[in-house]
Amino acid sequence: MGSLVFVTGGARSGKSSFAEKAVKEVGSKVAYIATAIAFDDGMKDRIRRHQEQRPSEWATIERYKDYEVMAEDPAFQEADVILFDCLTVMITNNMLDYDVDYDHCGMDTIAEVEDKIREQVKTLLEVCRDKHLFMVSNEVGLGLVPSYKLGNYFRDISGRMNQYVACRADEVYFTVSGIPMKLK
Repeated sequence: MGSLVFVTGGARSGKSSFAEKAVKEVGSKVAYIATAIAFDDGMKDRIRRHQEQRPSEWATIERYKDYEVMAEDPAFQEADVILFDCLTVMITNNMLDYDVDYDHCGMDTIAEVEDKIREQVKTLLEVCRDKHLFMVSNEVGLGLVPSYKLGNYFRDISGRMNQYVACRADEVYFTVSGIPMKLK
């Protein structure tokens, strides 16, 4: 039987490092689901740093949507532990995939986008139900209110998805300055 551990915190709070350390203590056959897309030099550097800090024997699955396909991936099938990093990057990529003008769309369109993202999250949790899943996500509710619509929609959708996952998690951790605090 699987479990769900949710790790959240601010940018550069130590979420990924904590999750990676915790994963090493749970199992030896690990699949790392990477949700980032290398679209600029900053993201390329971030991806490189994450790759360097993970053990080379961990399988990497690059995927930010269509998680039902993972069930057929040998790396996924062989893994007993899944590290998903990260939910908010997955949400960003999905939001940008949809052909939506976020500056001029209605709230019905935003609700449709959120529903599609929630379905992706539900599918991920279902596909991973028999694995030990560690999910990393940025805490988006402690900062300033974004001054542009896309930022507001992202914050709202991310906050609700974080709540959705945290409610279903067996354990929840919040990291600050590299220090994890167990919330649940």
